Amino acid sequence: MPYAKLNDLNLYYEEFGRGETVLFLHSHFSRGLLAFSGQIIPFSGKYRCLFPDFRGHGRTLCDDLTWNSRMVADDMAMFLDKLGIDKAHIIGYSCGAYVGCHMAAKYPHKVKSLVTIGGAAHPRPEGANDFLPENLLKNGHTDFIEDMKVRHYEAHRGDWQTYLRNTVADWQQSPHLTDAEWRSITCPAFFINGENDPFGTCEELQEKVPSAKIYKVIGGGHRPHFVGEQIDDINGRILDFLSSVN
Repeated sequence: MPYAKLNDLNLYYEEFGRGETVLFLHSHFSRGLLAFSGQIIPFSGKYRCLFPDFRGHGRTLCDDLTWNSRMVADDMAMFLDKLGIDKAHIIGYSCGAYVGCHMAAKYPHKVKSLVTIGGAAHPRPEGANDFLPENLLKNGHTDFIEDMKVRHYEAHRGDWQTYLRNTVADWQQSPHLTDAEWRSITCPAFFINGENDPFGTCEELQEKVPSAKIYKVIGGGHRPHFVGEQIDDINGRILDFLSSVN
């Protein structure tokens, strides 16, 4: 499977399809393909789809286990350069939504359009501390710990505690764009949130980027694009949006 050498890390990614590039940015606790399994076939028939594992996640390798959303945004910009891609559509889910917003603000020349799913305009740290290693152990969530050990073993090399502490810290702090950074997002944007999403609303994001389209998924939660949720509706709306940008 392919790796891209980017300064201090070997970034693992999967690639499907041909056409204009769509860069898929995954959520906290996840990996590229896991966060977008329901988008691989629908999107790869029309686009070149890239599914990277972030720094500190999955099969991406780095000696330094430190990471946060801003660092990942820089990595993703370098990743596009490494592959010789001048500009890409960005689709980010949860943490990936924050990464996508950082990219659109800092690297506007690289972002053709921005789609966020389950994004937010300000941090919501409530509940994050429940995922600290000591609290997971205290509350008997050993199955979740084992999932994190296996899912990200190559990235954290067995130091799952550091992986989780980084994740909790990024959750508590993200997104943390300044007002000037929000104003610098000028690409076509489409913000999607379920009406029951506890982590953010599309309306609050539109206040930050008034030119953006929004869609509130009635009955939806934090991950309406997942298999078994409102996947067909979400896929169709995002594909229509990308076509309108083209």
